[in-house]
Amino acid sequence: MVRRGALSFVVMLAVTIAAFAEHQEKQPDKTGAGESILWTDPGDIQSRDLFYGPGGKKHEPQLPVEFLREEKHGASPKFDVRDRRGDKWRLKLGEEAQPEVVATRLLWAIGYNTNENYFFKELQISDLDHLHRGQNFLQAGGEVRQARLQRHADGEKKIGSWSWRHNLFQGSREFNGLRVMMALISNWDLADDNNAIYRDEHDPSRTLYEVSDVGASFGMSGKSYTDALSKNNLGAYRRSKFVAKVTADYVDFDFPTHPPIFYVFNFPLFFGHLRMHWIGQHIPRSDAKWIGSLLAQLSPDQIRDAFRAAGYSPEQVDAFAEAVQARIAQLKSL
Repeated sequence: MVRRGALSFVVMLAVTIAAFAEHQEKQPDKTGAGESILWTDPGDIQSRDLFYGPGGKKHEPQLPVEFLREEKHGASPKFDVRDRRGDKWRLKLGEEAQPEVVATRLLWAIGYNTNENYFFKELQISDLDHLHRGQNFLQAGGEVRQARLQRHADGEKKIGSWSWRHNLFQGSREFNGLRVMMALISNWDLADDNNAIYRDEHDPSRTLYEVSDVGASFGMSGKSYTDALSKNNLGAYRRSKFVAKVTADYVDFDFPTHPPIFYVFNFPLFFGHLRMHWIGQHIPRSDAKWIGSLLAQLSPDQIRDAFRAAGYSPEQVDAFAEAVQARIAQLKSL
């Protein structure tokens, strides 16, 4: 009884603190002077190449690449490299490399701002002989496995980050559509630090907003020990429920779910997920239908191309694509 009572107290305390933090007064983001852009009309969606994505074939890295420096922040091993053309790329290793490539292509296909990225099952890197993180991905001679190379589009300079709760787009169809997309790809790592603001140096009046890190996708955000906070997990993604509730005016998605109770002792993670629960809740039905109408223009082959670009096996490509198409069908039927 003591243990149960203590655990109940901890849970109640966690919920109280999370609710308090969620309602704290903050100044809305005012970084975007001039034209602030979250979404742009994608035009002919059926013509978009989801294999090469927003950078296209002409912007893919020119091999070989050379090691520059290691980035020691974040959950995944990362470091910077320079390709033969002189372009700099941020290389990410680990289980986020594949889902991030797919997620950015789906977001870009329907008009959201994304980085350019490409996936390599194996990649030779000169001047690399040791990593502080990700050494298990490093082979003899500087070869790495399961690598994602990412860069910002030419002329874009990062000038800050933006908040899910307090931003310039709150209440807009485009912002609500982005909330739906996070549920569709099951991106559970919704920290504000993963949202970036870029200044277009070719046109300084334009400020671009994007979710710049979507690697924690295509899994499940909680509910069970097996699937808790999983990513790049076909079984968990297929098992997870998508639409939780539909009313005449609003839709609730079963995402992000509350983290399992055993995560309560990881206070930052537990509180963070409690505070983000609202993102998938109470979304205007018309806005969810709108994003579904855009996604529905993607052909099955285009969706499969996004997964092929991330190096999945043919069987995984088909299974993931079918799961995504099933979710799009649910949005269409709202």
